[in-house]
Amino acid sequence: MDWLNAIVQGTLLGGLYALFAAGLSLIFGVMRLVNIAHGDLIVLGAYLGLTVTTATGLHPLLALFLIVPAMGLIGYALQRGMLNQTLGSDLLPPLLVTFGLSVILQNGLLELYTADPQKLDAGSLETASVTVGGLSLGVLPVLTFFVALAVIGGLQWMFYKTPLGRAFRAVSDNQDIAQLMGLNRRHIFGLAMALALGVTAIAGILLGIRTSFDPSIGGGRLIFGFEAVIIGGLGNLWGTLVGGIILGIAQTIGAKIDPGWQLLAGHIAFLVILAVRPNGLFPRTTE
Repeated sequence: MDWLNAIVQGTLLGGLYALFAAGLSLIFGVMRLVNIAHGDLIVLGAYLGLTVTTATGLHPLLALFLIVPAMGLIGYALQRGMLNQTLGSDLLPPLLVTFGLSVILQNGLLELYTADPQKLDAGSLETASVTVGGLSLGVLPVLTFFVALAVIGGLQWMFYKTPLGRAFRAVSDNQDIAQLMGLNRRHIFGLAMALALGVTAIAGILLGIRTSFDPSIGGGRLIFGFEAVIIGGLGNLWGTLVGGIILGIAQTIGAKIDPGWQLLAGHIAFLVILAVRPNGLFPRTTE
């Protein structure tokens, strides 16, 4: 039963990692951009949630209705004002720019909020649990997992069933032809980043409810998200969920064997899968 509990808890943890990774997967799938600042943007979402809940008294989940649009606007402005100018055949410029953005975000948050750990207050949601088949499951991890399912399912539907999704796929397949057909690729890229940062805001709020955070933790969240994306397959949204689950299960099983092995077990699982399947378990295919 203990091992089964570790697997179930790891699966639920994988939902959070999938939310970390969904934005990364989306923007890579649309514009082949690896955003080094992604983890710090997750932390930014958590701090925006802290500011809103402190100022208004709203529950953190209700604050999402303000934070998600705000992060979307930040993402659009960031893409149109800075990142679009770095895109091209060379992958180095966007990497350097997003690395610089990561440094700026970390230091800016440090100046505004100090280095003291913070946490979002969600009341009884943080400790509530339900018993299923003899296993005690936290309501928050279960909620996070189902939010991940809904977000990734919504993104998948949007990507393949809506005009915006068709525009995303068109500029991803061939930017020049899409431009000739009347699509403004800079605007489409801006919308993709806005959508990605909206998802990032959800991840940041749920992270802030689950555990304490400070300006320095963005790098770790980036690694978890990046590993989930690589395990699942670059650009494959459902693969991202599978990658997050595998990473979460590896960590909980590692912690079960020895508490010091929690993070190491996840990194080992990532390296093993990368060695066996360099393109991930479910690499994106064109339709």
